[in-house]
Amino acid sequence: MKATAIGSISILLWGTLALFTQLTGGKIPPFQLLSMAFGVAFVVMATNWLRKGHVGQRYLRQPWQVWVLGVGSYFAFHFCYFMAMRFAPAIQVSLIAYMWPLLIVLLSSFLPEHRFRWQYIVGGGVALAGCWVLMGGVDALMHMAKGELKGYLFAAACAFIWSGYSVLSRLTQAVSTDVVGWFCCFTALLSAICHLLLETTVWPTSGIQWSGILLLGLGPMGVAFFTWDYGIKHGNLPLLGVLSYGAPLISVVLLAAFTEAVLTKATIIAAALIVVGSLFAAMAARKPV
Repeated sequence: MKATAIGSISILLWGTLALFTQLTGGKIPPFQLLSMAFGVAFVVMATNWLRKGHVGQRYLRQPWQVWVLGVGSYFAFHFCYFMAMRFAPAIQVSLIAYMWPLLIVLLSSFLPEHRFRWQYIVGGGVALAGCWVLMGGVDALMHMAKGELKGYLFAAACAFIWSGYSVLSRLTQAVSTDVVGWFCCFTALLSAICHLLLETTVWPTSGIQWSGILLLGLGPMGVAFFTWDYGIKHGNLPLLGVLSYGAPLISVVLLAAFTEAVLTKATIIAAALIVVGSLFAAMAARKPV
């Protein structure tokens, strides 16, 4: 369970994504922000490599499948997410994209030495219901029927990309987590290219905005990817999938604590569903996989 606990750090960090993004002021174009944040993540890892006496070149020698899986998933997920946000409302995009935890639970049962547990599906379903309540419930679903199909397709792609990456990474356990540093580097470069082609550069104008970018690169768009890599390779993957539904809940609580956002009755109901679903799945996780 040590690796699962390490992977769970990612969920806590992803819960800070909305709060840290708000610190950037909302004026920085998405691909520019993505490039800057992943650039910070790479610098952090490069600093760690220098501390160990090398520059990380040893981690560049990987099969091409590892690069396609890592860099391809990192960049494709964020690209599809930004495109989805361009064509559809944010809440509906989040509802569809956040199917990835449940897909992890389903797909992981096909991995070697894994088997299907009905408790994971029930727990994941209850937690998913809590997530949907948190993001708007029935009203959001009714509005979704009137929305733009193109945006929803991009959001669905997000769910399949991240769940596929998380499950397939289990097959690359021998690859060091340090390679994630290079994933961040190449994702930053690809994002910079998209920024130059599609966006107009807007530089931060205050220390708070710069701190938001730094915190994003250190936390939800930095360390979170390293701890997630270790967790999905060596921990209880289905349980991590269910626990991931805690990220949006953490996000709402932090926004309520540090901004003018207010906790509602729906938030409390969602919290109860997410906690109950996660605990139910955790009970099954105590048995050997």
